[in-house]
Amino acid sequence: MPIANKKKYLAEIKSILRSKWPGNRTVNIVCHGHSVPSGYFKTPVVNTFNSYPHLLHLALKKKYPFAVVNVIVTAIGGESSKSGSKRFKKDVLKLKPDVVTIDYSLNDRGLGLPVVKKYWSSMIKAAKTAGVKVILLSPTGDWTENLKDKKNRLNLHGAQVEALAKKYNTGFVDSLNFYRSYIKSGKNIRQLLSQINHPNAKAHKLVAKELAGWF
Repeated sequence: MPIANKKKYLAEIKSILRSKWPGNRTVNIVCHGHSVPSGYFKTPVVNTFNSYPHLLHLALKKKYPFAVVNVIVTAIGGESSKSGSKRFKKDVLKLKPDVVTIDYSLNDRGLGLPVVKKYWSSMIKAAKTAGVKVILLSPTGDWTENLKDKKNRLNLHGAQVEALAKKYNTGFVDSLNFYRSYIKSGKNIRQLLSQINHPNAKAHKLVAKELAGWF
């Protein structure tokens, strides 16, 4: 199956977002993952209002002025998809989200692709069973990784996330491609990082813009 159709995937939710009171309802978007959606910049600083969940919220309110939107962060700094999948039903689905974003690949590098695939698949399937739309994110960058190498572990994790988006027909945001594009243009990816493996405000804006495109 292909990645979900960007224009059609969230059509029902976009219709709700366009609705005026009293015909509207609250739309819940949950951002699940590790330190990046949590808003960690240069640890231990948590820059919530420059992180992509908050920037997505601002973008949606600009586009849908009549909408009641909650963007809820269930991410935990330092967490991998192993523990994130275990608490998915309790911490994410109990919030009755309309859309869930999943972002764990930076911290999944030490677990191995097959194991990680199992954890991501369990979250995706649980969301789909509950009727929740899913948008998967490939990892953001890390200045210790050689992104020119197709077999680099970040590239491999990003490719697996994209493959999962195709398998389950979900949304997909290729955050890692922003970093690869920087390298290709001769720029230093440190310009998109606040520390070794945390994006800065500029990178968060790029991710948020791509996410908002699904809405």
